[in-house]
Amino acid sequence: MESGTILHEIMTFNETFVKNREYEKYETTKYPNKKMVILTCMDTRLLELLPKALNLGNGDAKLVKNAGAIVSHPFGSIMRSILIAVYELQAQEVLVIAHYDCGMSGLKAEPVLEHMKEQGITDETLNTLAFSGIDIKGWLHGFDSVTDSVKHSVDIIKQHPLMPKGVPVHGLVIDPKTGRLDLIVDGYQNQ
Repeated sequence: MESGTILHEIMTFNETFVKNREYEKYETTKYPNKKMVILTCMDTRLLELLPKALNLGNGDAKLVKNAGAIVSHPFGSIMRSILIAVYELQAQEVLVIAHYDCGMSGLKAEPVLEHMKEQGITDETLNTLAFSGIDIKGWLHGFDSVTDSVKHSVDIIKQHPLMPKGVPVHGLVIDPKTGRLDLIVDGYQNQ
C-alpha cells in the first residue's frame, strides 16, 4: 500500500459512515453495561473474536489493550486505566485476558533493538537511555509463559494499594483461533 493511502481511506469511509448515520446502532453510555474492565492484548486476531467469544456488544465492557495484556508497572497507564474504570466508570470486576501464540511470548530485546537501529535509532540514543537509568532490554523483554504472565498481572492488580478490596480480578487465556477461554485465575476464589 502506498504512503498516505491508509489515512485517506479511513477519512473517506468515515465521512460516509457519519453521513449515513451508521453510528446510531452503536450508541451507548460511557458506563459498561456488564460492569467490567478487560485488559487484553492488541493482537489483530482478537479485534472481533474476543468480544464475540465473551458475548460482548458495544457498551458492555471497558477494554484496555497493550502488547501481551501485561501490567508491567503498578503506576503506569494500564493500571491507571483499570483504576479509573473501577472508581469512575462503574466497573465492578477486572478480567486479564491474554492469548496463546502471542508475539510477546519469548520476545527478546536484542532483535527489537536491531530493528530499531535499522530504522535509524542510534547507539547514542540507546546509551543515553541506559545512562538515564532505563533498562531498555528489560523494558522490551516479553514473557516466557503466558499463564505465568497472566497470574503476574492479576497479582499486580489485586495487590495494588489503590485497588478496592473485594473487586474480583480474573485471569484467562484465549485461543486466538477458536476463541476458547482457559480460566487461569478465578477472581471469586481469591476474595
